[in-house]
Amino acid sequence: MVGVGVYTTSGFSLAALQDPTQVVLAWVIGGMIAICGAIGYSSLAAKFQDSGGEYLFLTKTVHPAAGVMAGWVSMLAGFTGAIAAAAIGIEEYLEPVILTACNLESIPDKSLAIFSIAMATTLHCIGVRFAARVQDFIVLVKLLMLAGFIYFAFTSTEVWHHEMDGDVSLEGGAIFDMLTFAKQLVWISFSYAGFNAAIYICGEIEQPQRNVPRAMILGTSLVTVIYVLLNGIFVYTSPISVLTADENLSQVATVAATSIGGTSMANFVRTVIIVSLFTSISAMTMTGPRVYAKMADDGVLPSWFSFQRTTPITSIVFQSAAAIMVISISSLGSLLGYLGLTLSLCSALTVGSIFLYPKEKSEIAEPDRLKVGVAIAVLIYVAATITLAMLYGIEEHNREGFPYSALAALGTLGIGSVGYLFAKKQNRSF
Repeated sequence: MVGVGVYTTSGFSLAALQDPTQVVLAWVIGGMIAICGAIGYSSLAAKFQDSGGEYLFLTKTVHPAAGVMAGWVSMLAGFTGAIAAAAIGIEEYLEPVILTACNLESIPDKSLAIFSIAMATTLHCIGVRFAARVQDFIVLVKLLMLAGFIYFAFTSTEVWHHEMDGDVSLEGGAIFDMLTFAKQLVWISFSYAGFNAAIYICGEIEQPQRNVPRAMILGTSLVTVIYVLLNGIFVYTSPISVLTADENLSQVATVAATSIGGTSMANFVRTVIIVSLFTSISAMTMTGPRVYAKMADDGVLPSWFSFQRTTPITSIVFQSAAAIMVISISSLGSLLGYLGLTLSLCSALTVGSIFLYPKEKSEIAEPDRLKVGVAIAVLIYVAATITLAMLYGIEEHNREGFPYSALAALGTLGIGSVGYLFAKKQNRSF
């Protein structure tokens, strides 16, 4: 979960909202929505104990066409696009360090982003067990480093006192704009999008009925706390004019770190971010091919996406190559909006399918009566996601005259529908 969004989004959000309090509030609301989504996914994962994620859930509950659509969304946005966004984030934070250390004026554009994907690809082609152990170790290091930064920031009382004097906030405050606020929530939702990652490898997890829900709910709750603390630090410890300068929009974390502890703290935070983004790329490199394999087993994708008891090298390389293509044609800002909108809509459809358990199918365990708390959480997640998507489309139309991101998201869903029709025409059984 802790990837490119948390280290970059608040700069753009602060520039749009012009109020640190609104930015932090958006992260709190985004976390609560994500926790509701994790509760819904947990209920689904407890019933469908196999890898495949949204593709599997929607195929079993709604219709194979919905499952195929979700599978294509995972391929195009959930993994390929998200890997590209994280890799671009790595380049944003690593490039200044490389230029300074090597005394260079410039390096080839997107080269560091591509190199980070190549490293993750190599790691996971070696083997899933080795890659998983490396992933666990790096994540542990990342969390310890984040905890250290948060502790240092909150014990640096002179920085927070500086903020209370009014140097980092606008005189008179900012006017609340619902459409602008909704847009920032859509961007922030991408930062939380990884809360459901465990569902993609459910079939490879011991005791999935217990461990997958626990991983999602506890993990999402922990990350929500981390996100709120981090972004409170980011937006309350430096002047708005500095954080929203063009050159700092995507590097709000290091700007805040410089205010707190100077250059040494900024370098420490850069290291944390680079480690975080690499673990994000690594996790998606591992989980994505499991979805493609499930689709291949069902005849939706070519057989070479499938694998049995081996590392899915072909799928990993294909996914990485696709991510590199996305890097070459995209910017970080455009990716954040498109991915947040597309993945949120797909997740809302998946979580909403909890009310459509196919009781008549013998291979599915008969579900317990849906608890009221779970039902409320699902309704909150679905309603909030759809409402935000509508407000985002309206805001984009008002601002640019055309809802580009919304149409791109719908286009991605349309590609999935075409994929289903093509697979069905090839006499596949659904």
